[in-house]
Amino acid sequence: MRLEIESIRVGYENKTIVHDLSLQIPDGKITTIIGSNGCGKSTLLKAITRILKHESGQVILDGQNISKMKTKELAKELAILPQSPESAHGLTVEELISYGRFPYQKGFGNLSQKDKDVIGWALQVTKTEEFRLQSVDALSGGQRQRVWIAMALAQETDIIFLDEPTTYLDMAHQLEVLELLYRLNEEQGRTIVMVLHDLNQAARFSDYIVALSQGELVKFGTAEEVMVPEVLKKVFNIDAVIGKDPRTNKPMCITYDLLQTI
Repeated sequence: MRLEIESIRVGYENKTIVHDLSLQIPDGKITTIIGSNGCGKSTLLKAITRILKHESGQVILDGQNISKMKTKELAKELAILPQSPESAHGLTVEELISYGRFPYQKGFGNLSQKDKDVIGWALQVTKTEEFRLQSVDALSGGQRQRVWIAMALAQETDIIFLDEPTTYLDMAHQLEVLELLYRLNEEQGRTIVMVLHDLNQAARFSDYIVALSQGELVKFGTAEEVMVPEVLKKVFNIDAVIGKDPRTNKPMCITYDLLQTI
């Protein structure tokens, strides 16, 4: 395993959000984190990628503690697309994607031919070439999300983190983004780690699922191991009926009831 999380604890303002969590991220696979609102999904993602400091424990990448790595060196190893990316107001698609080349530039560094080649490749792979000179602001939600993914790809990292990449997108655009991530994993062997709210999407597109509840790991395993009534009861306080997706044969939450709480 290239990426290991060892007993990390993360919190805000004296409140612990993630409690002594340990996890190994499988290489070259898609791993999805699920859990109820406020359970620590995004906090965990931010801690793994060093956006947030952890109070204790460590995150190890290729044998190195990431807290001791230089920012540019870490940015060559992993990329993150946050839940609400910063505004790209006034930027063209190509300009935004070029920001992904920052870890490789020196000084004020103009774009090298290698940079331009990688940007062109990222545009091609995400099918955003036709928008390259358009303003990011003028794009639809699905198009804009593909552009942000292209920027992450331009970093040329083997590991990509995404925090709820389908938020605010309609059903078709959600599927478009998830199929793109699936292709990146299948065709290029990228390790994808993402947070999703939709259980059926998580089961369909993931090799492994991390189920969290109140900052603690409830279950880590395949969709078949995690998408079971007992686990979903602990994570979401629901009584779920699980069947199989007729197209993918993956587990599928057909319906559920909220369990009564005292």
